[in-house]
Amino acid sequence: MTSKPLPSVTDEATWRRRLGELRAREKAATRELDAIAAQRRRLPMVRLPEYTLRGPAGPVRLADVFDGKSQLIAYHHMWQPGQEWQCPGCTGFTAQFWKLEFLDDYDARFVVVTQGTIEEALAYKRRVGNAMDWYSTAGSSFGADVGAPEGGGFAVNVFLRDGDTVYRTWHTDGRGVEQLSHTFPLIDLLPYGRQEEWQDVPAGWPQAPAYSHWWRSERYARYGVGD
Repeated sequence: MTSKPLPSVTDEATWRRRLGELRAREKAATRELDAIAAQRRRLPMVRLPEYTLRGPAGPVRLADVFDGKSQLIAYHHMWQPGQEWQCPGCTGFTAQFWKLEFLDDYDARFVVVTQGTIEEALAYKRRVGNAMDWYSTAGSSFGADVGAPEGGGFAVNVFLRDGDTVYRTWHTDGRGVEQLSHTFPLIDLLPYGRQEEWQDVPAGWPQAPAYSHWWRSERYARYGVGD
């Protein structure tokens, strides 16, 4: 027997009725997300100046980071120079993505950009077994110009390339990044949810300070590609 509080027990008919009520709200939320995506596709865009980042092979123009694709998603990883282990949230977020080749069929690419030097960034990528392609914006105003300044938080930007001209089409940060994650949607399906203090839960449900269940960055390093 568990010592945790349990949801109330009911009969099958009542459960199906209550589930149906919840599903109606879930379906409404899905339709709202479809409407939001439609509005996102109609956003105007901003033309960017030329930027030079650094990749594994050296300096690279932002337009060339697309690697021939017309669309680019960039995750801006928080960075503290000289630290062995970087932000656990960013480390965990980017650890989710192993098979990104499906984006090829959508003429798109998804990369990590950080304010750290490319040498530190690539060393960290290897240390934690990250599978994504990394670039550095150190020495460039690019990160600061798109909402991810040195010493700042994480962010996601989306860009569109037309020849050598790059446009910024979308940006989010904070909890707006959750829509790109599969971890929290899975955890939110569980009866006890994220078990964080800020969540609305029944009385007695297990709760702890925010982030207390999150893995530390070094834990991700235990699980390499194929493990």
